[in-house]
Amino acid sequence: MPNISGLSTEQRKRLTIAIELVANPSIIFMDEPTTGLDARAAAVVMRAVKNVVGTGRTVACTIHQPSIDIFEAFD
Repeated sequence: MPNISGLSTEQRKRLTIAIELVANPSIIFMDEPTTGLDARAAAVVMRAVKNVVGTGRTVACTIHQPSIDIFEAFD
């Protein structure tokens, strides 16, 4: 995605996820959706991912060194 001025890293990550969801895929693969985010922003992004799972979609996600809260959110 080209650099979108005026958006924070968190907003760009959320926008990228939203763009992928427009196609309504049943399976979503995410590679490090929290990279470059602070703890609060990572929690916001992962809460959005958890909401996607709640709609019946399957999400496969890689993540390195998650906080305990984010780690415990994984099923």
